[in-house]
Amino acid sequence: MVAHLPNTKSKEIIKILEKNGFALIRQKGSHRFYRKGAIGLTVPYHKKDLKPGTLRAILKQAGLSVDNLIK
Repeated sequence: MVAHLPNTKSKEIIKILEKNGFALIRQKGSHRFYRKGAIGLTVPYHKKDLKPGTLRAILKQAGLSVDNLIK
């Protein structure tokens, strides 16, 4: 069964990424680019909640689970 994703803002997911070793590389417009070793990912940076598909893709690319987000 697929876990329900909570409404999450960009700032919250960025905190989780930084706790897990991702570092901000650069920002262009409303997108921030993070890197941890060979893993690079883009996070939209705005005040709205991230859409569930976008949030799930960011977590998957980062190698994190929904459980990391809920904690």
